[in-house]
Amino acid sequence: MRKFLLISFICILVGKLNAQTDSKVPVLLDKVTAKPGELVISYEKWRLPNGLTVFIHEDHSDPIAHIEVTYHVGSARETPGKSGFAHFFEHMMFQGSDNVADEEHFKIVQTAGGSMNGTTNHDRTNYFETVPKNYLETALWLEADRMGFLLDAVTQKKFETQRATVKNEKDQRVTNVPYGMRDEIKNTILYPPNHPYYWPTIGFVEDLNRVGVEDLKNFFMRWYGPNNASVVVAGDVNPAEVMKLVEKYFGSIPRGPEVRKQRVEPVRLPDNIYANYGDKVYLPLLQITYPTVPAYHPDDAALTILGSVLGSGNNSLMYKNFIKSEKALQAAAWNGVGYGNELAGEFNFIIVSFPDGETDIEALMKKTLDEFDESGVDDEALIRVKSQIETGIMQGMQSVAGRASYLSTSFYQLGDKKWSVKEELERYQKVTKEDVMRVFRQYIKGKYAAYVNIFPKNTNAASNKEEVKLVETSGVVKSELDYKGLTYQKPKDNFDRSKKPEVGVAPSPIVPSIFEKQLSNGLKVYGTQSKELPVVSMYFSIKGGNIALNDQKKTGLASLTAQMMEQATQNYTNEQFDNELSKLGSSISFGAGDDYTYISVTCQKKNLDKTLILLEEKLFRPKFTAEDFKRIQKQTAQGINSAKYDAGDLADKAFAKLLYGEKSILAEPVEGTFESIKSLSVKDVQMYYDKFYSPEITSLVVVGDITQDEILPKLSFLEKWTNKNVQLPNVTLNAPQIKQTEIYLIDKYKSTQSEIRVGYLALPFDYNGKYFKARVMNFPLGGNFNSRLNMNLREDKGFTYGVRGYFTGEDYAGPFEISCGVRGTATDSAVKEIFSEMKKYSTEGMTSEELDFAKKSLRSGDALRYETPGQKASFISTIANRNLPKDYIDQQNKLLSELTLTELNQLAKELLPLDKMVIVIVGDQEKVGENLKKLGYKVNEYKVK
Repeated sequence: MRKFLLISFICILVGKLNAQTDSKVPVLLDKVTAKPGELVISYEKWRLPNGLTVFIHEDHSDPIAHIEVTYHVGSARETPGKSGFAHFFEHMMFQGSDNVADEEHFKIVQTAGGSMNGTTNHDRTNYFETVPKNYLETALWLEADRMGFLLDAVTQKKFETQRATVKNEKDQRVTNVPYGMRDEIKNTILYPPNHPYYWPTIGFVEDLNRVGVEDLKNFFMRWYGPNNASVVVAGDVNPAEVMKLVEKYFGSIPRGPEVRKQRVEPVRLPDNIYANYGDKVYLPLLQITYPTVPAYHPDDAALTILGSVLGSGNNSLMYKNFIKSEKALQAAAWNGVGYGNELAGEFNFIIVSFPDGETDIEALMKKTLDEFDESGVDDEALIRVKSQIETGIMQGMQSVAGRASYLSTSFYQLGDKKWSVKEELERYQKVTKEDVMRVFRQYIKGKYAAYVNIFPKNTNAASNKEEVKLVETSGVVKSELDYKGLTYQKPKDNFDRSKKPEVGVAPSPIVPSIFEKQLSNGLKVYGTQSKELPVVSMYFSIKGGNIALNDQKKTGLASLTAQMMEQATQNYTNEQFDNELSKLGSSISFGAGDDYTYISVTCQKKNLDKTLILLEEKLFRPKFTAEDFKRIQKQTAQGINSAKYDAGDLADKAFAKLLYGEKSILAEPVEGTFESIKSLSVKDVQMYYDKFYSPEITSLVVVGDITQDEILPKLSFLEKWTNKNVQLPNVTLNAPQIKQTEIYLIDKYKSTQSEIRVGYLALPFDYNGKYFKARVMNFPLGGNFNSRLNMNLREDKGFTYGVRGYFTGEDYAGPFEISCGVRGTATDSAVKEIFSEMKKYSTEGMTSEELDFAKKSLRSGDALRYETPGQKASFISTIANRNLPKDYIDQQNKLLSELTLTELNQLAKELLPLDKMVIVIVGDQEKVGENLKKLGYKVNEYKVK
């Protein structure tokens, strides 16, 4: 009888599964509903007959919709010899399809005022856009068209342009960046050559050079079917209407080949494996990586908590043994693969040490692990980490894009298993101290690891190390059974797909309702209620920042003071304070910019009172100990030296110096110079705090699940803050006059990329005058993805991964700047094209079509402006700090609608002085110098002091 019942149950279950697979109508797989007081992402999960998985998350907080399409294919599905396909295809998916013209995808979304992008990791590729809700159907039409109608639009020219763009991206973001090769080297020693995580997601250049357009088409036909994809629609939507649209646009797309779950053997290292790599860096770095388990393995949560216990916060052993002891500048530990971890897991330690080389970092790491094995993990550490994880999950839910990301991740990592926020939190809450120690001893203590040692080239230390030979290909191309017999089948429809959907009436943005209160000491409090999550965020802006003293010798003092504010207080050591704050899952951080010092506070509402007690301690009772100062000063100075190896940082600093002048505080970096930081003392920090941390020059913005009547009494402690009667200096511009356009060349020996900055000192900020109009004028030239500059240098020429132009301004004039990194061999050509585009734009002006595009894009973006607490706070802070009317956005929109082609084109003539600009180039002088001279500009050799 039992056997009969079991067989009957199996038959029923198989019948249900077949019904889900073979159903002629969409099947509801799961439904999660919101309950009052519960942290939840409500959703419906459907499966279309062609296998497409659909999630719908309904949230009417803001009039926006987010669409995210995830294909369960990443670099792990590539074959040896052909790495980089998944990422390459991410680029090709933006190049048009049968019914969407070349570059039109970006243009349509930007016309809507929306945002969009795509990303690739080992395990998946995703494409997403956030748009005003009236563009929901348009966004689904766009995504469906490239899922079902892409291949006929793929041409050899597009293929070659994007191949060049991807290679530029690798040069700009990997090869030419300090420590950029770290992950690639680590993968090639941690994983065997036949493991799908062996090669980098962006691919090896030799593999990229090898492949052809037909290979790319085969990759699409094999992996980009609807049965290997999910669509998440989140936001101000109606689920029934969403399903109708999804069925209409995606339902007829034919199923692709069946996709089996990938299975690989766990990584087992036969011994410790070492790789040494000489890089253009100042500070040595050691990364130690242990092979562990994939995401959602039973031990995954315990390993994540272990990483935080060991390497996060001022109570961790990594902080105590490396940072506080001044053995290293940075030290961290974490569990997880940065680029997808469906098939394997990693536990990482990273230590950035000082250049003296006096400490045996590997030996100290072993001693640290032995110490942890003996001391174990205590209850408070577990409370700290779990509270921080809970707050982190909440912060990930602040936007519809964040919630959609949770759902799409569950699709490719969990398949049809149910996922909920509650279960996600529970898998961490269930972890015990015993679990943490068990996984430590099972996967870390005494186990073999991959060691990547990156050291400064051309040093004494370098001569004693044998460098690893970089891998150039993922292997020899073999017979690829997966790609045999593939055919491209287009959908057959009963409607005209070439007709772009009609766009409904634009929704009115939900502008935050702002309350305002000035305290007796002059501090101005602004706030707005945001009920979506039980979280409260506070943002202080203290006027002054780096320019407060108007003294170049003291540059960096504001930033150094902010760092010291994060250290010990009168009643707490650094470790004690961090322990109390972390147990609440709260954060308090200080930072400084040119014009302001900032304080940011975030906490769960239930912990607000306790967090404010700690804020009072931190704000009013800093200790400024000599021990803390010595450590922070050393870390800051070494960090500044390290930045000298970053081409982009060098270009930015040189550009500021040339525009504002060598003797201007406005030209000085906020973090300071090596000389200025070394000259400062703890007395300087105390002086800056005493003089400039004052309520009458401070504004506070509160955003969160709290009313005005609730928050104001809780802020009464701020009334104790004593006024300092601050007199800020009147910083005046004394910028050098640019008599003619010249090139300033900074040599970066053997660099394969060049960083370019072009511009001049333009305008101060205003919200309704020439500065505002200048930003509108610049939009078609350099202010969006489809700008003339980006279409030329990236999409047509393949010189760069991206270029942008923009105006920035404060109370004083800020620069007009064009910024990009380009292939070294194209440096002179890129400069020539930049000036060619500016010349054409200044003489002929924008077209009426470009003006219409700019107006629609800038105006429609209002719907997306106020979604998250951070966006709301930024909007209110702008009003507070710039003393703007609360309806300034409405005023700008009215002005925008009235702007004419004649007025903006006249501005282009006035504000693009081609003969009086600065050109900064950081590149290999030996390779680019002579060709730059042929452009006709004077070429000056330049060094950043």
